[in-house]
Amino acid sequence: MVLSMSPYDFGYSLTWTHAHLVPAALFAGLTACAIWRRWPRLVALLAGLASAWALAGFFVVQVLFGANRPMALPTGNFLKAGTGAIIDLGAGSGRSTLMVLLERPQATVTALDIYQGYFGIEQNTPDRIRANARVAGVEDRLRVQVGDMRDIPLADDSFDGAVSAFAIDHLNREGVTKALSEAHRVLRPGGEFLFVVLKVDGWVKLAYPLPHGHGYFSGAPPETHWRARLEQAGFDVVEIGSRPATLYLLAKARQ
Repeated sequence: MVLSMSPYDFGYSLTWTHAHLVPAALFAGLTACAIWRRWPRLVALLAGLASAWALAGFFVVQVLFGANRPMALPTGNFLKAGTGAIIDLGAGSGRSTLMVLLERPQATVTALDIYQGYFGIEQNTPDRIRANARVAGVEDRLRVQVGDMRDIPLADDSFDGAVSAFAIDHLNREGVTKALSEAHRVLRPGGEFLFVVLKVDGWVKLAYPLPHGHGYFSGAPPETHWRARLEQAGFDVVEIGSRPATLYLLAKARQ
């Protein structure tokens, strides 16, 4: 199941989706060689543990993180009415866009992205997200807009809701401020904002044990940090929660 081909093409680099299979195979081979050659048991044990870690990391990325499938809505409180015009800020190849379109089948989504540069997605283009929406059967409710979330080329009060997943936390401090301000500008008063960022929890540390730095600029807990940033941008945070590798905040634009 984990190794089966996904019908979607999100374009994530193999470095992030399948790289664990390389050390898993190498250390498994080393384990077998150590047993066959009757090397010290410690060598076989350490190699076996390293192979097991790599396989566990692969499982975490594929199953818990769901790198090759649309995201799951982290809270049922976002857009409970099920209708409305939504903007996805930094939509990329569409995992969060499809999340909204699939779980809120009466909503429409404008997928905003610069569609250039490299942010973990190979050949990030409007055609890729359209193709993924076509696979999901939701292309008729998708609009693709080329633009920067720090300077959204759309009118004030244009949307009932917004979502941004693992995108704004790629920006520097100034970029975060601009993107959150723009999110508030294009939302109607009372509009909902589902803000999703990476949470470096135990699962992330298991899969990627090297040091992490991902859009986090203060010594405060991530929940406190991002709540403050949203409030400064004109939002009231109504819910905070987490999923594996994920911190989400649901907020509403102040009247």
